[in-house]
Amino acid sequence: MSLYLSMASFALAASITPGPVNILVLSSGVQFGFRPSLRLVFGATAGFCLLLLLIGLGLHQLLETFPQLTTLIQWAGVAFLLFMAWKLFSSNGELGKSDAGSGPSVMTGAVMQWLNPKAWLASIAGMGAYASSGAPTLIWEFTAIYFVICFAAIACWAYAGAFLSRFLGEPSRIRMFNRAMAILLAASAIYLILG
Repeated sequence: MSLYLSMASFALAASITPGPVNILVLSSGVQFGFRPSLRLVFGATAGFCLLLLLIGLGLHQLLETFPQLTTLIQWAGVAFLLFMAWKLFSSNGELGKSDAGSGPSVMTGAVMQWLNPKAWLASIAGMGAYASSGAPTLIWEFTAIYFVICFAAIACWAYAGAFLSRFLGEPSRIRMFNRAMAILLAASAIYLILG
């Protein structure tokens, strides 16, 4: 039981801390509300857990064999972060809650995780700490625990955004908020280049 609690604690710490995905989810919660943002939350959770599972099943060995893949993923991540930052920065600030199809999609969340260096590091560190033996049962159990914790943690960011939208009500305030989030995303991308 203590192993599962330790796995859950690791998943919570890695999922709830600020990062590019959580910034995007927060902004989505502000602009589109909690329920429409759950698509993004689910996509980010599923995308991360697929990455985690594949790392546990041996994807990390492929990256060690072909280190240029790591560089390619890093640059693709930077480009995607800058693209998402531009979309946030250029947003008109109108609330999209009435449009059921509005807001980032499941696929956006999944792709963002695959291009998020924080997700790769958390996957490699987590599998290294809890399933380094390569036992399939441990890999699947860790992934299942991570899914539940990750979904709840990222959903908290969507809820926080939806809560903030009550205070940001006007399009001009939402534009300012989105631009601040865009700057944070761009800063994350620049940090990846320089770091």
